[in-house]
Amino acid sequence: MPAEITWWGHATATVRDCGVTVLTDPVFVRRLAHLRRRRGQPPPESAARVDLVVVSHLHADHLHLPSLARLAPGTRVVVPRGALASVAGLRRLAGRLRIEEVDVGERVRAKDVAVRAVPAEHDGRRLPYGPRLAPALGYVVEGESRTYFAGDTGLFDSMAEEVGPVDAALLPVGGWGPKLGDGHMNARRAAEALARLGAPLAVPVHYGTYWPIGLDAVRPHEFHSPGDEFARLAARSAPAAAVHLLGHGESVRLEAAG
Repeated sequence: MPAEITWWGHATATVRDCGVTVLTDPVFVRRLAHLRRRRGQPPPESAARVDLVVVSHLHADHLHLPSLARLAPGTRVVVPRGALASVAGLRRLAGRLRIEEVDVGERVRAKDVAVRAVPAEHDGRRLPYGPRLAPALGYVVEGESRTYFAGDTGLFDSMAEEVGPVDAALLPVGGWGPKLGDGHMNARRAAEALARLGAPLAVPVHYGTYWPIGLDAVRPHEFHSPGDEFARLAARSAPAAAVHLLGHGESVRLEAAG
């Protein structure tokens, strides 16, 4: 059965492959500190019933402790090595969740699926405090298809080499505020990343979901336009790739890897 990707908003997505369900960076809330969900509904409770969860880095919009607490007891959660030492709340969840730390190049298996950790160019600290004890990671879900979840990352020279051949790429194309800092990709850099990766299918993520409260009128195009802009630029830089602009809760199926 072909693999399937569902985007729930921001960096939260489900990858289903070989009967295994992998959930990325779960955030299930309407309000996150100073951020408000402006588009789409939070993921349904059914989205929390998965075989494996992967967390790309320690920032609170990716490692969201209240959302992890909604997972069923015993759920396996893969986090960057050093996360448990860095985040006390994560250690408290370790009694009911199976938390596994990984570093670049390491794999975990769930039935017929392997998940491989790959590098990301992003600040891995649990901001606004703490030393940089855990790296930011991306993950490649390897089953019938190979699906790259980039997490939060800038474009870096060895990306294609580190990630390897993939059939689909979930690429961040924006953010949650009027400006993007270092270690992020905008639509242009994400389109270049897609060209380097050579993936035949791409889903833009990490845009059009959360926005700071009170800043709705500040650079609103940075909220609304990154997905469309990515599709337009990818048509030039990676014309063989199919870009799927998913709405929140929408899915796309992949063909089996050849």
